[in-house]
Amino acid sequence: MSHSVPGPIPTGEPTPEERAATTPLGELLSDVSRDLSNLFRQEIALAKAELTDSAKKAGKAGGMFGGAGLTGIFALLFLSIAAWWALGYLVGNAWSALIIAVIYGVVAAVLARRGRSAMKEIQGAPQTVATVKEVPETLKPNTGRKP
Repeated sequence: MSHSVPGPIPTGEPTPEERAATTPLGELLSDVSRDLSNLFRQEIALAKAELTDSAKKAGKAGGMFGGAGLTGIFALLFLSIAAWWALGYLVGNAWSALIIAVIYGVVAAVLARRGRSAMKEIQGAPQTVATVKEVPETLKPNTGRKP
């Protein structure tokens, strides 16, 4: 029992070979130019979307670093007050100021760690880099290669 492989199913559209043989060169070049223009517009749109996302993440991480800095200043303030009171009275209220300063220090450490991890999540434009690498060598600018 032999199976025959059917030929291509007619779709009404010419194959690329038939189109290349029957279409004028000017029209083919126009199509290539239009397709390249579309490709570059899409790459720019992709890059813009990826960079916008990265900028939002960087802003969030920057806010966390700002929060860590602010709470670090509070920690320094309360540590200073605690040292002042401890040296001035050596009892009572100084220890309560020290506890508050330690709490602010812990908050600053947590915010700094969260800001650092948020910064590590920023990837830039990975899809744009990957798709630009797919552009054929013939379309890339001449980089000093001799003919």
